[in-house]
Amino acid sequence: MTEIGIIAVGGYNEMGKNMTGIRIDNDIIVLDMGLQLDRVQIHEDVEIDKMHSMDLIKMGAIPDDTVMSEVGGTVKAIVCTHGHLDHIGAIPKLAHRYKAPIIATPYTAELVKHEISDEKKFKVNNEVIPLKLGGRYNLTPDIQIEFIRMQHSIVDTAFAAIHTPGGVVLYASDFKLDRTPTIGLPPDFQRLKKLGNEGVRAMITESTNSGLHGKTPSEQIAKDLVRDVLLGTEETDSGVLITTFSSHISRINAIIQAAEEMDRIPVLLGRSMERYLSLAEQMKLIKFPQNLEIHGSRNAVEKALKRISQDGKKKYLPIVTGHQGEPDAILTRIANGETQYRIDKGDKVIFSANTIPNPITMANRYALETKLKMAGARIYDNVHVSGHASREDHWELLRMVNPEQVIPSHGNMMMHSSYVELAEDAGYVFGDTVHIMRNGEEMVL
Repeated sequence: MTEIGIIAVGGYNEMGKNMTGIRIDNDIIVLDMGLQLDRVQIHEDVEIDKMHSMDLIKMGAIPDDTVMSEVGGTVKAIVCTHGHLDHIGAIPKLAHRYKAPIIATPYTAELVKHEISDEKKFKVNNEVIPLKLGGRYNLTPDIQIEFIRMQHSIVDTAFAAIHTPGGVVLYASDFKLDRTPTIGLPPDFQRLKKLGNEGVRAMITESTNSGLHGKTPSEQIAKDLVRDVLLGTEETDSGVLITTFSSHISRINAIIQAAEEMDRIPVLLGRSMERYLSLAEQMKLIKFPQNLEIHGSRNAVEKALKRISQDGKKKYLPIVTGHQGEPDAILTRIANGETQYRIDKGDKVIFSANTIPNPITMANRYALETKLKMAGARIYDNVHVSGHASREDHWELLRMVNPEQVIPSHGNMMMHSSYVELAEDAGYVFGDTVHIMRNGEEMVL
């Protein structure tokens, strides 16, 4: 009889630093290796590449993977479901401890390689293997990894189905059930239903927005919102700035398309903007218009901002980092008067992002908005749709997959509790078929 263990390494007590182990007898598959975003302000533009992993573990910035040595067994693969830093950001600090390849979707694989090449402290020599959506990878003669197409706020997101002699374990973290995505295809519902019919031993799923009622609207809705707001800024001549997640390729693509209709030149500014978007264009995930500009280094950004203010702000649409008020991001520097681009009375600033609900971020964002208002800016807030499933999406997924056991991950106790209530509505029993796990625990099925 095959023994399957589920190891909660990180992301079970908090939002961030996601890492889960699946143990099949003595073979272990690690799913995700992420950073805790608020412990180190690294959402866009901060460097931790020179720090030691033990210090980062003490800070609570990366998963405490010392639990892995207590479990017994050998890590055979590190599997990454998408390219957000709370899922891949700890790879440069932890992956070298395991003699195992890193398997990721093609776009995620390239981001992982970038993360590894930035690392100053450790030598990370793990092989990085791209696996397409819908693809399968034979890890051992009887263990197979399958990527199932999903949607989220970054392109090339997958669910990972781990096929074992003891049944399928489905890792369903970070998703939205978007039937009309603006890039890529809708989730592979057929495959999920088929897996559900064949029987899934356990599903590990995110619980981020499990407490939010209803369904998360499609990215198509966000595209319309962004277009509506941007075209609505054109009644009076003024500067317009917009900020969003650098990794949100679909959203930035929508902004670029709106810029074209506004007859403004889209200018992407910021190191992370350059990284995520240059890569997306190289991989033909999006197509840049002829007139688009992209500037990453601080020097290039300063020059571009100077030129924009000299040429006339109304010719350009700067798309900048800083939607969370990160101290070193471009929008913050503009608000602080540290660049040649000055905010004038009536200039418009659009936040195509929610505020991440933690105290540091909320304080940074409040300070940023206050400075912008003091300079006379008009603020358009939360022109955004979440990348995470809401309560009714979670219900749909649970009924579709119908796993024997379900474990909420990717959240704090409040989020897990909301998920448990929902699962109980669907007929699961707390402590019997739906479980709350904490970092450092292993549960044997």
